[in-house]
Amino acid sequence: MNVVNMSSQDKKTDSDPKHEEDQSNTASEDNKQVICLGNNEVKSRAVVKYSAAPPSSTYALLQEKTDLKLPPANWLRENTQLGTAGTTVLGSSRKSKPFSSFGMAYDFIDSIGDDVDVVSDSENIKKLLKIPYSKSHVSMAVHRVGSTLLLDELDIQELFMRSSQTGDWTWLKEFYQRLIDQKWQRKKKSKEHWNEKAILSKFLYYSINSDGTAVPVPSDTEQAAEEDCGTAAEGPSWPATFNNSTTEAEESAIPKEEQVDTYALGHVSSVPKEQNLPTLFNEGENSQSQDLRNDFVRNILWTFEDIHMLVGSNMPIFGGGRYPAVSLRLRDNNKPINVLTGIDYWLDNLMCNVPELVMCFHVNGIVQKYEMIKTEDIPDLENSTFSTRVVKDIAQNILSFLKSNCTKEGHTYWLFKASGSDIVKLYDLTTLCEEAAEEKCQNPFTLPVAVLLYKVASNMILKKSQNRKNYGIIRTLLLNCIKLLDEERHPQIIASAHYMLAELFQLDDVSEDEGNGESLRGGGSEDSYSDEEEEEEEEDESSYSTSSEPQDDSKAVAIIKSVGELSVPEKYKSTHQIRPNCAFPVSQDKEEKCRLVLSYVLKGLKAVESSIKKESDLPAADPSTPIPLKYEERSQNGARDVEQEIALLLDRVGPCNEELKVPTRSGMLPGTWQHRMKLQLFLKASKAYYVLSDAATNLLKYGRALRYIKLSLQCHDAYCSINGGLHPQVLLFHCQCLSLCGDVQLMLAQNASNRAAYLEEYNYQTKDDQEILHCLHRESSCQAFSMATDLALDPEYQLIVSSKCYEAAHDLLTSGVLKDQEQEQLGQVLKRLGNIRNEMGVFYMNQAAAMQAEKQGVRRSVCVAEQELWKKSFSCFEKGMQDFNAISDSVNTALLLCNIGRLMRICAQAHCVTTSEHSRGEFSPEETLYYNKAIDYYQRALKSLGCRESHSAVWDSVNWELSTTYFTLATLLQDYAPLSRKAQQQIEREVTETMMKSLRYCDLQTESARQPLYQYRAATIHHRLASMYHSCYRNQVGDESVRKQHRVQAEQHYSKAVRLFISLSDAPCELLRTLLERVAFAEFTMAGQNSSAVKLKTLTGALEIMCETRHAFKLIHKELLEQQEKMLTPEDSDKPEELHSDSSSSSELDTEEVVKLIGIFEPSFSFLLLQLIKLSTASKRKVSSGKEEEQVKIYKSVYSRFLRAEKSVPLIQRVSLFMELLDQLKTPTGSDEARSSSS
Repeated sequence: MNVVNMSSQDKKTDSDPKHEEDQSNTASEDNKQVICLGNNEVKSRAVVKYSAAPPSSTYALLQEKTDLKLPPANWLRENTQLGTAGTTVLGSSRKSKPFSSFGMAYDFIDSIGDDVDVVSDSENIKKLLKIPYSKSHVSMAVHRVGSTLLLDELDIQELFMRSSQTGDWTWLKEFYQRLIDQKWQRKKKSKEHWNEKAILSKFLYYSINSDGTAVPVPSDTEQAAEEDCGTAAEGPSWPATFNNSTTEAEESAIPKEEQVDTYALGHVSSVPKEQNLPTLFNEGENSQSQDLRNDFVRNILWTFEDIHMLVGSNMPIFGGGRYPAVSLRLRDNNKPINVLTGIDYWLDNLMCNVPELVMCFHVNGIVQKYEMIKTEDIPDLENSTFSTRVVKDIAQNILSFLKSNCTKEGHTYWLFKASGSDIVKLYDLTTLCEEAAEEKCQNPFTLPVAVLLYKVASNMILKKSQNRKNYGIIRTLLLNCIKLLDEERHPQIIASAHYMLAELFQLDDVSEDEGNGESLRGGGSEDSYSDEEEEEEEEDESSYSTSSEPQDDSKAVAIIKSVGELSVPEKYKSTHQIRPNCAFPVSQDKEEKCRLVLSYVLKGLKAVESSIKKESDLPAADPSTPIPLKYEERSQNGARDVEQEIALLLDRVGPCNEELKVPTRSGMLPGTWQHRMKLQLFLKASKAYYVLSDAATNLLKYGRALRYIKLSLQCHDAYCSINGGLHPQVLLFHCQCLSLCGDVQLMLAQNASNRAAYLEEYNYQTKDDQEILHCLHRESSCQAFSMATDLALDPEYQLIVSSKCYEAAHDLLTSGVLKDQEQEQLGQVLKRLGNIRNEMGVFYMNQAAAMQAEKQGVRRSVCVAEQELWKKSFSCFEKGMQDFNAISDSVNTALLLCNIGRLMRICAQAHCVTTSEHSRGEFSPEETLYYNKAIDYYQRALKSLGCRESHSAVWDSVNWELSTTYFTLATLLQDYAPLSRKAQQQIEREVTETMMKSLRYCDLQTESARQPLYQYRAATIHHRLASMYHSCYRNQVGDESVRKQHRVQAEQHYSKAVRLFISLSDAPCELLRTLLERVAFAEFTMAGQNSSAVKLKTLTGALEIMCETRHAFKLIHKELLEQQEKMLTPEDSDKPEELHSDSSSSSELDTEEVVKLIGIFEPSFSFLLLQLIKLSTASKRKVSSGKEEEQVKIYKSVYSRFLRAEKSVPLIQRVSLFMELLDQLKTPTGSDEARSSSS
């Protein structure tokens, strides 16, 4: 057995309750007391969380024969050792206050819910643990908060006395009389009882008197004191409070030292004004609000075995010298200590961590002797022996019984045992009250329970170390709190609870980690000590008559049939799942989550509105009537004027430093709780609608998205209307709203085809949306942002609105309190600005292109409207580049430069000269100027990117556009040569240079989707250059060296063009045309030759080129065959009509081209064969071998078949014949086959 020094736990905390944590930290293993009794052992540990007691002082050892019936001189004087409890005759309040556990729970809110199993007065704990030993009645109110049970004494007699005066609790009185005790009467306590109380009070004052002598007081004072005893006995005690009877004169008589000390103690329990409980209760009963205070001298966290209890105790503790901590008791020597008294003393010492007990014995008020007993020896005292293990089992069984059956948070349970009965019953008073159709206020526990639920939930939310796993618990607490309260009586708590419910749903994707700091709200009390005397079985305890077995137990929630069961180890086990329905509803659907938030916001707003007394100047609105969302079709003039109108946005959203000093539109006064709550609710609603709009945008529901962002901005408008200044975070959120509004308007402009569906989505409203709008209209007209959120038909107007929204967000981020902050969001807004300006530039550019397409083929000059569109487009692109340059976005800058290049090409096309015959005129200088500007912008774009690795897709796009521009310029220069301004040679030189530049940007090596396009363009460039040199060779007269050079260049380009076209499988016509031009070039060369041998060689080479056309005919034959199969396939009839028209048009075009080329091929082929036959037969050379003769026979055979072929057969048969003839020509010459296969 270990006896530990526990005096350190009895120190007074004379400062802020926050010191409680430091104090508890010092309570290490030294605060644990292990009590052993035989083979029994229990573990007990007590940590003083708060103490208002002065430092322990040694008690005065009274002399033998001291007469305790005589009052000492200091009797009933306030004393720091006894506190204000010493001012009463009884020395303490035996009766627990009905709300004492709530006072402790409010002060130690961090411990409620999970850390502590029971919160109660130490007297109630002792009464419960003595149930199997005692015949006295037990009547307690039980409330559950999470896994914590709050126990308070429920004085039924006092309730019935109260009900006879107020009419409350009449249903309980009838229930009690019907089921429990049909005849009850209040029994007065005996005179002997009050005499013993007076002797105890005088004994305590003697014990703190320094000289220890009895100094009588005047008889009238003693008589008055005795009368006071009677008054105290007869007066009402529920709810009872201690009234400090110290007069001002007495207070002035107290030494200054003590006055200061008392003042300090009185302010230990002070809490912030907004947390002061009386301000939350408007019941008009001061006594009740006072009883909600924590009036215990010390609050102790007592761990008894595995049970954690927060108990309140008023037991005076003395110390000093040899005995640092002892409890002082007065006993009648003629009455032995019984079991109940022993358990009482033992539990008191365990709870307060007092290792020893000092007993003073008296006979008829005359002091006889003192005796000191160690705490662990109390269970072995004569006539009061008890088992500590049994007490432990009783505690565990009672706790398990209560936790298993008191399952509903917010309900008031009544634990009742009649005097002399062995049956313990548990009733649900809340359910009984509801069955009795009584109002909520009929249960006085309703409000304290609701406030406690609210405070526990609020504390859990405010904890910095709080994580989301407890959100389900918080939600359950708040819902139960709301269920208990009447909205008309407590709108502030209900509104705040709904706001906290809305706050549980984290609408932001990024959760903030705020550290792990915790703060405990320390509790306090006025100075009050209790003598903590034993509770014995006397006549005064038999207030409740012994009742027989009840006639009906159906009303009881649970019953302990015999108190003896409580002594059986683990007889009752807590199997009930704590909070079975507290799972937090986590939904992946953002809309569902936001709808829940908005429903809570609406309920909170209704609670606030109900508390505002002043009627609004607005006419009463019907919540069932939808508020129309404005829908307009913007005219062109409206789109032009929108810049001036939407500029008013900034005046509305700018920060203001002036506080509102006048009532709001609805009559609210600034600074009131209604005002603060509305601000929070408006902001939360705005955020919920923002998230809904963002989610709708991601689902491509742009009409719905615009409706939600409109509601979000309307909430913000109402917020601004009742708030004088905007917090930077609110301004930041508003910037996000404006940005999202710009996004939605941009999407609407880009998806004009679905406008009817968007309009239907935009006009839809839920009932909650309508009611929230009505709440908003009580404070604001909500029209500040109507222009930005209207659904218009004009895409240009939508683009302008989008741009202005981004500009407003940008101006907010670059001015005022947000300047030089939130650079990341500023970068996002700048990127959006650059993008919308690019979109606007493209919009105006496309309008200009459409206007140009309308006048195609008509001889018209560039009109003013086109030039205006060019200027608008160019201005937008330039502004967009500035935005992207501000954030060093080289990729998007390159894209805008590319778009400007395209704009320059449109400008060039607009300056095309049309002749009087509606044909294309010469290539003009204006076209050259704009094409060169386009080339310059494309080159700047490539420079902005730096290299292909920076962004390959953009690089390839710009590279292609640059190559296309060079190609277009060269083609126009070649086809519509400005011969009136330039010489032929100069034009040919410029065409060659430009074509080669285009060829330089044709990326033939990189494998990509554009590689076939690059190959086709390169082949086309070589073909065009070959044709140009072919033409120059034919038309050149004079200088043979120049003609020879042209011939070589033509041959080279024809060869490259053929090679590239052969590599492509989808350009047979181009390949055939190139080969036929090459054959024609050879024929023209032969015409200028004189020698038959040279001519024969040239013709043979030309025939070899002609044989290469077999590859082109093969591709053509394949395509014709596929088209024929498609036409014959019956499944074709199931395909859409559009596909038929497209395929037929493309096949007709190809067929016409093939027929045209065949018309060139046939005479050329016939001419070659005929000339070869003539030259071969007319040659004077001797035939050296039969090989040449065989070749001539083949020529004749092919020529003969070709001449006899029918011209009227289908095209596919003609192509097949050409392939056969070409095959026949290639058979003898293996070199030809090799050449053909290699090509």
